[in-house]
Amino acid sequence: MRKNLGSYVGITLMTLMLLTITVFTFAQDVVVLKHTNYTSHYSKSKKYPVMVEWWITKAKVSCPTPLARKDNFKPDPKLPSETDLLNDYKGSGTDRGHMMPAAENLCQTPAIQDECFYFSNMAAQYHSLNAGDWKSVETMERELSKQQDSVKVWCGNIGVAKRIGRVAVPTKCWKVIYIVKTKEWMAFLFDNNTSKPDGIHNNQVDKIDIEKLTGFKFKYVK
Repeated sequence: MRKNLGSYVGITLMTLMLLTITVFTFAQDVVVLKHTNYTSHYSKSKKYPVMVEWWITKAKVSCPTPLARKDNFKPDPKLPSETDLLNDYKGSGTDRGHMMPAAENLCQTPAIQDECFYFSNMAAQYHSLNAGDWKSVETMERELSKQQDSVKVWCGNIGVAKRIGRVAVPTKCWKVIYIVKTKEWMAFLFDNNTSKPDGIHNNQVDKIDIEKLTGFKFKYVK
């Protein structure tokens, strides 16, 4: 009995040590970068954000004279060397896919629009996803905000399909949405590949599925 108990304690301690090492490694790798409209949790090893979070409000997406979009992709000044990725993306066959969309940053100032073009807000997405179902969810979240006002969004990336230069191409991209007025949650999980879009509702999942996949917990805090 003592021998079995000792073995159990040894295995438990080893498991706890491995878990501690994993959490510490993640904490060392992921840097939190706060900007005016969004916060990026950026992986230095993968060179993409594992999560970006922000609020959409009616005022941010329904101004009468929005700014013209300017594709000013650039390093994040809060982490310049790790986000200096312009050359990595060139000729890669992937898009510089926004996490917080540019279209949600056109009702304030040019400087705020510039922030959303930092590479800390980008992931290497195949065009079929970036211009397909991912864009459809972005359009939907803005329409929800125009109708219901405050909408909280989290999105991110997971996995490494391959690398383009230093940048990891994620295997999957995900998004979680919370509508304050209706207290409704929505979650989506997309394969990041060259397949044709099959509709956002075919990629809708439960919030808990994203939480299990990523380790993040999504909560609405007033």
